[in-house]
Amino acid sequence: MVPADLPGQFEAEKVSGVNEGQDIVVVGTGGTISSRFDPSQGRVTASQDLEEIVALLPDRTNLPRVRFQNFTKISGFEMTIEVAHSVVRHIASLLADPEVGGVVVTQGTDTMEETSFLADLLLPSGKPVIFTGAQLPHDHPQTDGPRNILDSIRAAASPDSIGLGVMVCFNGRLHAARDVTKVHTSALETFQSYDHGALGCVDDGLVVIFRRPRFRALLSADRLDKRVDLIRLVLGMEARVLDAALANGVDGIVVEAFGRGNATTEFGRGVSRACAAGVPVVVTSRCPSGRVRAIYGSGGGGGRDLEDAGAIFAGDLKGPKARIALIVALSDPGARVQLRELFAALAP
Repeated sequence: MVPADLPGQFEAEKVSGVNEGQDIVVVGTGGTISSRFDPSQGRVTASQDLEEIVALLPDRTNLPRVRFQNFTKISGFEMTIEVAHSVVRHIASLLADPEVGGVVVTQGTDTMEETSFLADLLLPSGKPVIFTGAQLPHDHPQTDGPRNILDSIRAAASPDSIGLGVMVCFNGRLHAARDVTKVHTSALETFQSYDHGALGCVDDGLVVIFRRPRFRALLSADRLDKRVDLIRLVLGMEARVLDAALANGVDGIVVEAFGRGNATTEFGRGVSRACAAGVPVVVTSRCPSGRVRAIYGSGGGGGRDLEDAGAIFAGDLKGPKARIALIVALSDPGARVQLRELFAALAP
């Protein structure tokens, strides 16, 4: 996929935050923000170029010069690790250009927390990188896409955004990619950072930063071809799913365990089998908030039992993020031999 620059661009009335002559590049990948109802198919599809989306922007004052690129047009639920990695590599190439001061990426919200976190793991925390999208389609009379793009451009151009790592900008809030989670299927305030709170906000064009993130790691991977399964525990969970994953040659497993990081005895014995076979197992919680910690013991399923078997506890990092981190770490020769140390740094 080769992105295409669009002919239109905004001329700066007042450059704020970026050095004079630097651009903000908006990269489109699809999602609800680019979607319209297609009567021939009877459904909403990702079909609009960035040029059509940004035409709805309500206010273009106090903006830097902005370039637009259409990278791909897919729904968030169709995003793959391969496409996400190609987007991140493209962002890296843009950031290497001295004429670029920051990058905004439009994407479907279903997988934005994972793609943005992948970018955060692979990109240095220098120039701002902002992910955004919409909950209402482009042709909805109250679509939130234009405002989110506008806020994201302003955030990417702000000097206060430098060094914050990759962020998600949505409904006026700026969230760290590590912390953010989609919490509602349709509400505009869908992205939240439960335990840590937002990094800042964009208030009537003013970018305000509340805090700076502490827990980050920079990894490197030429390819992301490691298979990591995410397994969520439920009442009376057996080990069949885990054993099937092992039989199919999975490279790693992330477990969304009960509470503080506990499992059933039978599932715990499956974790022991996985660790003994050299397959890393990372434990998070199925709870939406809070940290896992190895405290309880039982016949093999308590958190302390899982840790004794070799499982790695991932603090407050949630399952989808832990899976992304494990995929990248297993693909990075330097990180795969220090998995426990990596997760301790990312999620102490």
